[in-house]
Amino acid sequence: MGKHWKLVALVAGSAMLGAVSASDTFPGKDTVVASEGRIGDRWMLAEGATLATPAYPAHLAGRGDDVCVALGYRILPDGSTTDFAVLKQWTSAGEGQQDDYWRAFAEAGADALSQWRFQPRPGVVARSTYTVATLAFSAASGQATNTRAHCEVGDLAAFLQQTSSRAYMASRERRDAERLLRGSQRPAMVENPGRPRNSSQP
Repeated sequence: MGKHWKLVALVAGSAMLGAVSASDTFPGKDTVVASEGRIGDRWMLAEGATLATPAYPAHLAGRGDDVCVALGYRILPDGSTTDFAVLKQWTSAGEGQQDDYWRAFAEAGADALSQWRFQPRPGVVARSTYTVATLAFSAASGQATNTRAHCEVGDLAAFLQQTSSRAYMASRERRDAERLLRGSQRPAMVENPGRPRNSSQP
């Protein structure tokens, strides 16, 4: 079964997973933003649905790392989930992990979340809702709670605002640097030595 979801990494140091920009993932003005555990007044699990849990990537299980990933996602009006984005990540292995390492955990999380299905609460008009799920991958049972704490996003709206501001500033700084670089590479104007500077002669 092929993947029908897209995944983008917004945290510093993460590889972009798929050709999706951060602006595609941030919720728009018609989307409700709800912190983790705060969607219950609008949404409930669809009838017969369960919350699939992500599997520890098999090829990394031998390392025994504890890992958490905070995955932002959008609940569409039909109750399906999409627009998965890595908001935070942590590993007991420390810094310096390769992109493929993070990709494995992020994709495992997105695989699980893509199976989640919701339905609006009775009397509630279904609206696109952006929220987050903190997922823990623990090599030892009973460690999930401690692992999750490294990736929890308390106030999702504030977190997205800060991330958006940082992305904007980084983009602006990059544009300024590119403009300066282009200016420094522009060839100097060389005047015709055989022609007086203010001469009107052809």
